[in-house]
Amino acid sequence: MSVQERKERERADRERLILATARELAEQQGWDAVTTRRLAERIEYSQPVLYSHFRGKREIIGAVALEGAAEMAAELRVAARAADGPRDRAAALARAYLGFAERNPAVYDAMFRLDGGLPFAREDTPEPLKDAFAALLENLGPVAGETVAPELFTEVFWAALHGLATLTRAGRLPPLEADRRLRLLVDRLTRP
Repeated sequence: MSVQERKERERADRERLILATARELAEQQGWDAVTTRRLAERIEYSQPVLYSHFRGKREIIGAVALEGAAEMAAELRVAARAADGPRDRAAALARAYLGFAERNPAVYDAMFRLDGGLPFAREDTPEPLKDAFAALLENLGPVAGETVAPELFTEVFWAALHGLATLTRAGRLPPLEADRRLRLLVDRLTRP
C-alpha cells in the first residue's frame, strides 16, 4: 500500500469515527450536545483535524443525514421484498419507515428536521436522498391509481408517514393507536 493510499484510508477512518461519534452523542443527548469541541474531545483529535473533514456542525448533520438516507432506503427495500402484493408492500414500507424513525430519532432529525445544507427535490439533490425517495416510489407506484402521478402519490404518502413519525415522537398522538393509524393510512391511500 502506498503512503497516499494509507493516508486516504486513515482519513476515511477518521471521518467514519467523527460521524459515528456525532450520531452516538446526538442519540444520547440530542443534537444540541453535538459540538465540534465535544466531538474533538471524544475522538481524541484536535478541532483543526475535525475541521479538516467538516466545516462545522451543519456539514456533520448533512453527512449523518446522507448515511441515514442510505440506511433507510435499504430497510425500506428489505421490508418491501418481504411483502406480497402492492398493498402489503405499502403497509410494510410504512411500518419500516416509522420503525426507522423511532429507532433513530437523531438521524431522522438530521434527515428531515435539521439544516444539514442538503437540497431536496432538486436536480442537485444528493444520490442517497434520491435513493431513499426511490425506495418508496418503486413500491408505492403500483397503488397510486391510474389518475394520480406515482411521484405525487409517493410525496403524499411520505408526508403522512413523516407526520405520524413526528407527532407520535412529540407525544401528540397516543401510541396505543399507532397500528390503527397505520392501517387507516394504508387502507385509505391505497384503495384499489
